[in-house]
Amino acid sequence: MKSHYLEKIFYTQQPYRRLKIIVILLFLILFAIIWALTQGAKAESDTANTTATKEKNSCVECHTQMGEALAHPVEAMQKDVHAEHNLSCADCHGGDPTQFAPELAMNPRKGFIAKPKPKEMAAFCGKCHSDAEFMKKFNPTMRVDQEHEYATSVHGKRVQQGDEKPATCISCHGFHGIKAVNDATSPVYPLNVAATCSGCHANADYMRGYDIPTNQLEKYNHSVHAEALQKKQDLSAPTCNDCHGNHGAAPPGVSAVANVCGTCHSRQAEMFQKSPHNDAFANMGVAGCAVCHSNHEIQTPSDELIGTNDKSACVNCHTQGDAGFAAAATMRGMISELDEQIHDADGLLTKAAKAGMEVSRPQFELQETRNQLVNARVVVHSFSPTTLANAVSPAIESAKKQTEEGKQALVELRNRYKGLGLSLAFIFLAAMSVYLKIRQIENGKNK
Repeated sequence: MKSHYLEKIFYTQQPYRRLKIIVILLFLILFAIIWALTQGAKAESDTANTTATKEKNSCVECHTQMGEALAHPVEAMQKDVHAEHNLSCADCHGGDPTQFAPELAMNPRKGFIAKPKPKEMAAFCGKCHSDAEFMKKFNPTMRVDQEHEYATSVHGKRVQQGDEKPATCISCHGFHGIKAVNDATSPVYPLNVAATCSGCHANADYMRGYDIPTNQLEKYNHSVHAEALQKKQDLSAPTCNDCHGNHGAAPPGVSAVANVCGTCHSRQAEMFQKSPHNDAFANMGVAGCAVCHSNHEIQTPSDELIGTNDKSACVNCHTQGDAGFAAAATMRGMISELDEQIHDADGLLTKAAKAGMEVSRPQFELQETRNQLVNARVVVHSFSPTTLANAVSPAIESAKKQTEEGKQALVELRNRYKGLGLSLAFIFLAAMSVYLKIRQIENGKNK
């Protein structure tokens, strides 16, 4: 119907108008053909340029020819994560790698930046790493807020103030040879983070003027966290950036320490924040968890930490006669009693088991009592003898029950030994009787 309608309009026109319509249609067809040919030529040109860029990269060729330090970037880039994703020198530094004249290849008008200043570094990397759409081409799960976080960090703030010594992106990740963060050889791989941070923070000369210690690495290496991470290869164990942040690195303030520790030790942090120590430490201006456990040199906690002995952390603040001193003694007493009950029960049940007695059920139940002891040690962070008693008392009753079952098993064992002795004696007497009877019969025959 539509075609018929157009034909009707066309043939009802005057001849000169028909000619005009034909000319317009021919012009449109000619325009479409020219546009299509132009796009095809452009695509071929782009492909040719790309091929030329890959085949002729003036950055690579010139730097290779210059040798020594200037050739190092070319060599290092061969193992760089960016090169693995086909990114070239120009993708970071700009310029025109198809040109071999230095003034053309390194033309600032084409975005060339040879060596960004520390203040420019975050934006230099961020032009890609802050672009969510661009980064999805390589890793859709990668964060794109690093540049923003860095601006909030102590490092970023100082750099923006004109201090060129604080860390920028390349201080931690390196450059011309950057590895993926999950690469074991990357300086930001969990096992390497402490060494990377200490590159600056353990250098007393470099850190002079910042008024912060430089012994963090030495202390951390003696901590329970370092033992778990470095010796046991537990990659979930904390290193520097887990407590201080990475791109938004900042020392946790006094009021934030419990929250930082609580990211892993959530129950302890929750109980501490509800305890009387939370406000008391805040008023004293001291960091909650660090008062008892320290910060970088955190040791494996033991029952010695609570109580009133010389090794207890409680006596650093509490003295004999105050309520806290008495509470510390009470809580230590409860933990010790439960520990001793479990030790006694374990000794009896183990002895019975080695003697062949069936005690698997009480041994299994004793394991649950041990779990209750672990829970009680967590509840200590409530610093409430009443709350701790609610956790310890049922466990002590369980341990006593398992101790009694161990005793009963050993009593039964002794009874079995007695029965066995009596049986052997009866058998011996019976045998002797038979033997004597036989001798008597033999003696009668001889007479």
